[in-house]
Amino acid sequence: MEIKTAKRLEHFKTGIFTALNEKRDELAAKGGKVYNFFVGTPDFPVFPHIKQAFLDAAKDPENYHYSLHDLPEMLEAVKDYYFERFGVEISTDEITSVNGSQEGIAHIGMALCDPGDVVLLPDPGYPVFEVGGYLSGAELYFYDLKEENDFLPKLDEIPEEVALKAKYMMVSYPYNPVCAVAPPEFYDELIAFAKKYNIIIIHDNAYSDIIYDGVYGGSFLEHEGAKDVGVEFFSLSKSFNMTGLRVSFVIGNKKIVDALKLLRSQYDFGMFIPTQKAAVAALRGPKKMVKEQCAMYQARKDALVNGLRSIGWDIRDTQGTMFAWAALPKGYTDSNAFCMELMEKTGVVCTPGSAFGKMGEGYVRFALVLPPEEIEKACRAIDESGILKK
Repeated sequence: MEIKTAKRLEHFKTGIFTALNEKRDELAAKGGKVYNFFVGTPDFPVFPHIKQAFLDAAKDPENYHYSLHDLPEMLEAVKDYYFERFGVEISTDEITSVNGSQEGIAHIGMALCDPGDVVLLPDPGYPVFEVGGYLSGAELYFYDLKEENDFLPKLDEIPEEVALKAKYMMVSYPYNPVCAVAPPEFYDELIAFAKKYNIIIIHDNAYSDIIYDGVYGGSFLEHEGAKDVGVEFFSLSKSFNMTGLRVSFVIGNKKIVDALKLLRSQYDFGMFIPTQKAAVAALRGPKKMVKEQCAMYQARKDALVNGLRSIGWDIRDTQGTMFAWAALPKGYTDSNAFCMELMEKTGVVCTPGSAFGKMGEGYVRFALVLPPEEIEKACRAIDESGILKK
């Protein structure tokens, strides 16, 4: 029997990731030293009070049934957290959980778009940003993020005929992969742009607690009029090291929240109750550990940026996220080829910028998932390899 899969799957490619993983495994099998800066999964442990809340709830056999809805205590915890952390007042009916921002962003386009609508997406862009629009049959329009503009969109460069057809615009700061933070005035311009053209804004806010050198990590919803035009995805994954529990929230405009709730009711029976209890513990618990962890990320960021600069690689500083975004060293123009050569000569594994779109070509991304002493060793390995002397 010949099995034919959907043509839409042809849109999704994993070629370079597969090749890098295979090369990494090959090096490790031969006993070579591997410095893995590839995948952005926090290596810090989940905080003890969060783990304990999950374990306590998991002991109750009643918690293994369908939850069917978000627990009121979790929605209240999100509401209170947003007021305490960002000064934003929201009501519990302006919140819904999703099983991680990745899942929510992949589906929200199907709740908002009809075929022929336009979705505005950043380039470089986190790959899942285009999935929701693509699966809904919308047209994808990519707006450029350039280093000379501090990786902020130039809203006046989006053609008016495109803006008039646009249904929603994806924005994310602090932004993975380019590691930039948007100033407050940008959000005011964005909200005015959204109102002018009747465009929904979807802001992915995964890294507001991982910011450096005194930069402020805030919320889109802090800005006047934000709730009129959009929603924000707020994730517990990176701040609280809960990536495997898949806890995120969509917060803001009630009509958008309700649309996603309705869609999700067709394929999901609610978040596992012990996971919801863990989320409450994270949101209600002490925040000192979050700040201490940010300081540890800062030490890693400093070790990488300063270490690479000291050996002749003039890497851009990182304002936020658990990553660093580096222009290719002089003499290199192909990020895929450079990443393969870098791994072969040094054991250092990073992600080619081309994986994030055409505007990502010419860059590589490092995940800050190794301690400073290992990062220093990786920098020495790069220096001793001679790869920067091309």
